[in-house]
Amino acid sequence: MDGRNAPDQCLDDPNLKRIEMQNVIGTHNPLLTRVLRKLVWMAFVLWGITIISFTVIHLAPGSPTDMETTLNPQVGEAARKQLEILYGLDKALHEQYFDWLGRMARLDFGKSMSADARPVLDKILERLPLTVGMNLASLVLTLIIAVPVGVLSAWKQDSFFDKTVTLLVFMGFAMPSFWLALLLMMFFGIEHQCLPLSGLTSLDYQQFTILGKIWDLARHLFMPLTVYTVGSIAGMSRFMRSSMLEVSRQDYILTAMAKGLPTRIIVFRHAMRNALLPLITLLGLSVPGLIGGSVIIESIFALPGLGQLFYAAVMARDYTLIMGNLVLGAVLTLLGNLLADFCYGLVDPRIRSGGRDA
Repeated sequence: MDGRNAPDQCLDDPNLKRIEMQNVIGTHNPLLTRVLRKLVWMAFVLWGITIISFTVIHLAPGSPTDMETTLNPQVGEAARKQLEILYGLDKALHEQYFDWLGRMARLDFGKSMSADARPVLDKILERLPLTVGMNLASLVLTLIIAVPVGVLSAWKQDSFFDKTVTLLVFMGFAMPSFWLALLLMMFFGIEHQCLPLSGLTSLDYQQFTILGKIWDLARHLFMPLTVYTVGSIAGMSRFMRSSMLEVSRQDYILTAMAKGLPTRIIVFRHAMRNALLPLITLLGLSVPGLIGGSVIIESIFALPGLGQLFYAAVMARDYTLIMGNLVLGAVLTLLGNLLADFCYGLVDPRIRSGGRDA
């Protein structure tokens, strides 16, 4: 064998290629491994959520057939049983669950048990953009306002600004969202009549120009967004203040101050970055609160969103529509938790290097 061809033959050796692949796999990314482990955990959690939700809504008083038969004196027991067979309610509870789970595995949400019998997915997709859009807008406004307020309140501890913010925050905590919504409706909609009380658009919305449509939407969404944001600002600004106070007592902050670094650099480059780490986790956990709050706010302001759809489904005992909303809320919550965990790894180098596991 020619010695000059030995290196080329070594490169073509399948055993060598297998060893190289094993080395590549072995040198894994800790952050990627963390995300994959979270995905497996999310699958088991979602399965548990579906079991509990499916059991609870079927144990609640009432059924979809009651809405169609109780108020109609001409409907007898035979018609009720036919409706139960049509909806699959004549089967045992565990059989109903596995039938539903099999459809969900194929991304088939089924049809609504209400009178229109429309596909559940179509109903959800119609209402989803409004609810998600309002929640995202509220989240952005909350971050823009709460983070600077919390940082300044911590850095100016016990000052007039800090005491004023503390008072306003406690008022925001103590104020129920539905009560704040009623106050805004009385002030802006009844006394001054400068904002519409309910709905998403005006009756002549289609006749407006593009700027006119944007202005009309903004007028209708001002009060709901205010109600969404006030409570979130109160909690997040207080959390940010506590996190900043804890970080400001660390040795590296005291060292930076002793070196004479400007206050702006100490606050925004050193203290604020580390104080944001717990806030990222809080953002992921705040998703279910936003979705749950949509039910109340959208019902008060008569907004055609996912919250109002969920409320109507519960009142009608529309099992398939309720489960579709619950599964969607659970998926969004778990994805928010995963995104927060991923962002936590991006911000904290110890997680990226695998030196810290949460």
